[in-house]
Amino acid sequence: MRLAQRMSKLGTETAFEVLARAKQLEREKKIEVIHLEIGEPDFDTPKNIKDSAIKAINQGYTHYTPSAGLMEVREVIAHEVSRTRNIKVTAENVVITPGGKPVIFLPILALVDEGDEVIYPNPGYPIYESVINFVGAKSVPIQLREENEFRLDTEELKSLVTDKTRMIIINSPQNPTGGMLTQKDLETIAQICISKDIIVLADEIYSRIIYEGEHHSIASVPGMPERTIILDGLSKTFAMTGWRLGYGVMNKELAPYIAKLVTNSASCTASFTQMATIEALTGPQDDVDKMVEEFRKRREVTISGLNDIPRISCKTPKGAFYAFPNVKEIGWESKKLADYLLEEAGVAVLSGTSFGKYGQGYLRISYANSVENIKKGLERIKEAVKDL
Repeated sequence: MRLAQRMSKLGTETAFEVLARAKQLEREKKIEVIHLEIGEPDFDTPKNIKDSAIKAINQGYTHYTPSAGLMEVREVIAHEVSRTRNIKVTAENVVITPGGKPVIFLPILALVDEGDEVIYPNPGYPIYESVINFVGAKSVPIQLREENEFRLDTEELKSLVTDKTRMIIINSPQNPTGGMLTQKDLETIAQICISKDIIVLADEIYSRIIYEGEHHSIASVPGMPERTIILDGLSKTFAMTGWRLGYGVMNKELAPYIAKLVTNSASCTASFTQMATIEALTGPQDDVDKMVEEFRKRREVTISGLNDIPRISCKTPKGAFYAFPNVKEIGWESKKLADYLLEEAGVAVLSGTSFGKYGQGYLRISYANSVENIKKGLERIKEAVKDL
């Protein structure tokens, strides 16, 4: 079969590949693998949200909806974003999508031409670079450095901007490092974008999972609401990864074009998951608060355990649920080390290079697992690297 040439430019998300390999090892070798690779809360979806979805199904919410989403749900999202970002958002600014990834894919498809440049964080979520390359644009990485708490350097950002820069992607709290941008960072980025008329894709999917400080959105900076596309959704905050409910908040002139792309690709997002969104955003938030507190405890166990392993060090992440330990002193390439830990120690982690070339020398560890399993996994890592 002859594939279109563009397929050679498409990347992947390594977490799913490692998960599949780990599951295969469990089946074939009958061993226990400690799963620290997948970025998915291990909590159940709150009962009130599940009940609301079941109620919606029984009420007949099982059919097509408008491609941008049900108006009553878009209004609830608009109200929530207006409240949390302190900006004026209406339903016209909201497009509901099946998961958060379409809010990466579709705006890049709609706004970025072949030959345009897009600046994105590296190490960073791999789908950014994948989609930029897929549309024939030039992917321009900005390195996130450990010594800068994995925040992008705004002076370096200025040097990367050219007349061809069409979009800048930011992610805070950040996957894979847990780093967070400051208000000052965002204001500087905003100045650059306003002066050069650049669109910002702000991935804020982890905005509720924060342990230190508070979340700041670049959309809140004067002059930026019309230049910002906010990516958010229910997957991480409400442990709803399988429900596939994401949304984009954007300039109301852009929203119909993104909705048209939804029409051409997925038709719409499942109607009963949309209705469950109303309960998720307006109902009790106790389960979210409990989940974040549990992640906070796991973070302490994870970071303490990693820093107790000779030749491994790790900064304390401010948000999300990932640790990004520095393993350079071990002397192995990240991918080789990650493979070794899976095959020889039964611990599934991700190579830092799964998130771009600047992830070399690091691993990503998800602490979306029990404290017991985290401790067990870290002990296995400690033993496995002892003689390397």
